[in-house]
Amino acid sequence: MGAERGDHSPVRPMREVALKIKHVGQPETAASEQYPDVTMRSVSSMTGRGNERKRIVELTGEPDDVRGFVETFAAGEPVVSAEPLTPFGEPTVFVAVTVNVPEWDSIAELLAGQGVHYRTGTVITGGYERWTLYLDADDDLSAVIDEIEARGNEVELVRQLEMHEVTPTTRFESAGALHDLTPRQREALGVAIRAGYYGHEKTAGVEDVAEELGIGTTTAWEHLARAEGKVMNDLADFLGGDT
Repeated sequence: MGAERGDHSPVRPMREVALKIKHVGQPETAASEQYPDVTMRSVSSMTGRGNERKRIVELTGEPDDVRGFVETFAAGEPVVSAEPLTPFGEPTVFVAVTVNVPEWDSIAELLAGQGVHYRTGTVITGGYERWTLYLDADDDLSAVIDEIEARGNEVELVRQLEMHEVTPTTRFESAGALHDLTPRQREALGVAIRAGYYGHEKTAGVEDVAEELGIGTTTAWEHLARAEGKVMNDLADFLGGDT
């Protein structure tokens, strides 16, 4: 029998599954591996008819890295164009991406073809795409992963929980607050928390974080500032407030 609510009405049993996918041979993966501190997030659905489809993506990171990411991405197949909608030189740039659908290895279409529900707004960072799937009780996760890997991709299972086990904390994480951080931002934030940088007594300063990471004070501050901004923006969305 499935899980039940307090009113004893039947609840459809489902699982929430988080995957990291290295989309081998795809331009976004190549660009992400070359610029691992840049985060690419889909912020719109696909539009268009015929062979060409367009979507809007958001890229965040160091301005020079963001520009390099876009240039690398635009040079790959099946990308037709990658047109900036906001100016380069800023840490966040929005880009309109057009792809040639027949040549595009779409994870979204693969999942849809398997009848799998998934969270929209895929995040790509450090060479990996982050996907959150919702599976029925009789869905075979191994078969889903096997089909993705059959195309030459690499898949890592991050988390698998029954829906009633998904806490506000895990929902917040899957919403992107943690996945959206670059590896260096995660590291800086972890060091700062352990050192007491955010404690009530604030027993550590940015200089201590920089020393632990072996980087300059300004660089450490930039990593923390970007990490804090991403986490707080996602927290505002999670709580239903304004960013």
